[in-house]
Amino acid sequence: MALPNANIGLNSTILICYLWVALCLPFTKIKDYLKAFFGKDISTSGLSKHVIRISRIMKDVYNEILGDINNAITLHADETGWRVRGKNWWLWVFGTQDTAYFTVDQSRGGSVVRRVLGEIFLGLLVVDGWSAYLKLICEQQSCMAHLMRKIRKFRDAFPHLSSIVKFYMKLRRILRDGEKLQTDREKLGEKVFQRRLERLKKRLEKLVNWPDPDDILQEIIKKVKRQQPRILTFVEHPGAPCHNNYGEFLIRIGVLKRKISGGSVSAEGANAYAILLSIYVTCKLRGISFPKYMKVSLRHYIKTGKPMLLGTYSTFIAESPEQKMVA
Repeated sequence: MALPNANIGLNSTILICYLWVALCLPFTKIKDYLKAFFGKDISTSGLSKHVIRISRIMKDVYNEILGDINNAITLHADETGWRVRGKNWWLWVFGTQDTAYFTVDQSRGGSVVRRVLGEIFLGLLVVDGWSAYLKLICEQQSCMAHLMRKIRKFRDAFPHLSSIVKFYMKLRRILRDGEKLQTDREKLGEKVFQRRLERLKKRLEKLVNWPDPDDILQEIIKKVKRQQPRILTFVEHPGAPCHNNYGEFLIRIGVLKRKISGGSVSAEGANAYAILLSIYVTCKLRGISFPKYMKVSLRHYIKTGKPMLLGTYSTFIAESPEQKMVA
């Protein structure tokens, strides 16, 4: 079985997508692999055109993932450098615990955030503090792991300045007390919770108004003040973290791909990568086999002209357990 007017079979198609996205192989390596193991001689140009076609077929699934992202309660976002024809672009990710949406853009600005999430996002957005995210109207939590790392660098560079150590310890204590307050909210009751949260915010306000700070501590305080409105947001959102470690985890596969293949040869290839990577990572987060899903979805496309959506696939597998072996 193959896609209409395609000279690459369905199984080979799925293998190519898997090698390209999951194993981060460049088309030159995929070409060698197919030749060595299957005797298939497909040019790198042919491979590129084929995965771009597959990505266009799967666009409805990509849009489905985008819809899930926009309805998230807590959403993590991150970005990393990407190369397209040797020029600097950016790979972005917006993810939840079971969904990941990737996009590639020339910009690292707020226009990308608005393109993905619109002008208003109703959930909590957890980010690393990059100013582009401030273009969005929503509640935000800045990554405190990111901020604390910056302070530790100052602490290690100036070990003789005890004020930096004291500032660091006090801020860390505020964050830990915030985590405990978040956990104890139901037990404390809303009235006590709000009162303690207000006291926590006052402690933070007092901290950033440190009396007579030296020049180095002043620089640290400036960094903390820039993030101050987004330091304790997590406390009011059950289960939300005060860091963006998960966003950094999601973007890691893109960093690996960039190191191995160097980026994309064309904008079309970059967009194809973002689409198929979104589907692969979302499948992985949901415990779905990417090759099995792609086979069922593309078979559905051959029959109906539309790929099978992830939501439909989950119902399909749940209602037909025997399909788990067939898919």
